[in-house]
Amino acid sequence: MVSRKRVFDLFRTMNVAACQCPAHGFRGNFQVSNATPTKDYAFEIKSSTVRYGLGVTREVGQDLVNIGAKNVCVMTDPNVVSLSPMKAVLESLTRNGVKYKVYDRVRVEPTDTSFKDAIKFAKEGNFDSFVAVGGGSVMDTAKAANLYYCDPSADFLDYVNQPVGKGKPVVVQLKPLIAIPTTSGTGSETTGISIFDFEEIHAKTGISHLNIRPLLALIDPLHTLTMPKNVATYSGFDIFCHALESFTTIPYNEREPAPENPSLRPVYQGSNPISDVWARFCLQALNKYFHRSVNNPDDVEARSSMHLAATMAGVGIGNAGIHLCHGLAYPIAGNVKDFVPKDYGSKPMIPHGLAVSMTAPAVFRFTAVSDPEKHLEAASLLGTDITNKKKEDAGKVLSDIILQYMDKMGIDDGLSALGFNSGDIPSLVKGALPQQRLLKMAPLPQSEEDLSRLLEDSLTIY
Repeated sequence: MVSRKRVFDLFRTMNVAACQCPAHGFRGNFQVSNATPTKDYAFEIKSSTVRYGLGVTREVGQDLVNIGAKNVCVMTDPNVVSLSPMKAVLESLTRNGVKYKVYDRVRVEPTDTSFKDAIKFAKEGNFDSFVAVGGGSVMDTAKAANLYYCDPSADFLDYVNQPVGKGKPVVVQLKPLIAIPTTSGTGSETTGISIFDFEEIHAKTGISHLNIRPLLALIDPLHTLTMPKNVATYSGFDIFCHALESFTTIPYNEREPAPENPSLRPVYQGSNPISDVWARFCLQALNKYFHRSVNNPDDVEARSSMHLAATMAGVGIGNAGIHLCHGLAYPIAGNVKDFVPKDYGSKPMIPHGLAVSMTAPAVFRFTAVSDPEKHLEAASLLGTDITNKKKEDAGKVLSDIILQYMDKMGIDDGLSALGFNSGDIPSLVKGALPQQRLLKMAPLPQSEEDLSRLLEDSLTIY
């Protein structure tokens, strides 16, 4: 029999001589030990079932019949309710004899108040399944409504992420949820994450547990043809930051603590070989299709490819996680003053994709030292020629290509263009600090001074 020492020696040899191709060249380190681990040593991939295809929405009624649905809650927002995606869903339900009731009051960029209104509607309906038709706000609202409908005695903060809420694990059995995204950005159709503005602290927080993810995601590119230009732009930058952040999160085997039980392994586990495949796919798609999809709404190939990229980025972030761009974006959006973006109605708001993009150049200048090779690779995938580029320049190289995309897409010149100034930095840092679920996924630790500097550097970006 081969000795234990020989087996360990073989593992070490494999690690040193590992293939460095994109599929196998994950830059982690194998650790084999009998000691109780302090850092995690495993990752797992969990996702909603994904079905992709032009016109696939027509199948949703049959899907509901197949799972035995008798009374369906269909959730959407006041804009999507009158558009073709919603018409296609209701026609499919009617054609297949599925009883349903529509909730169309989902708030774009939902709050705890809007969540509670949707939860109240769900509790009054005696539903046995849910369908979400819309962007991330609709899908996140449906997840929350499903959760609290199935645990009617729960206090609202029971499931909200710590330190804002109690962060209780979801152990109740939820009803089937089918997600049909109409934008290309959030990836919420595949994740166990539900985000909202908690009005008391003027910052976003959320609910995070694998058990709230949709049963099925129907990815129908036809729905993206109705997206206005700014919605396509901002949601595209959400994909952009999802891919870059998941690609550069702390490696899964550097994250701590290791879970005492596999059921306690968090949703966000750190970068890993599989999530890196999704991130690379998304960055390549952005390079090829982002500009086309925004400026040519009838370009079915471009909009279809961005729609698929959003889902793939969702699979990636749903397992690897995100970090500083999103952690800083939550208080940025939560402290909006009077910025009113085109294509989003008449009320002040900062769309999520715009908020996450604001700090991206500064963030990746900051994180590049953690893994210069990976940051240079990301820049290359986005279109930069990295021949003869030095490792010490990785942050600037990646930041420069990000700024090129932002400028080309007409993104506003930093936080100052959204109404913020230096005097707002302390409150933005205060709003970011509760986002430890995200901040701890960054490849580098950061102090309050670091966060302040990142925000200061983002007041103007060009």
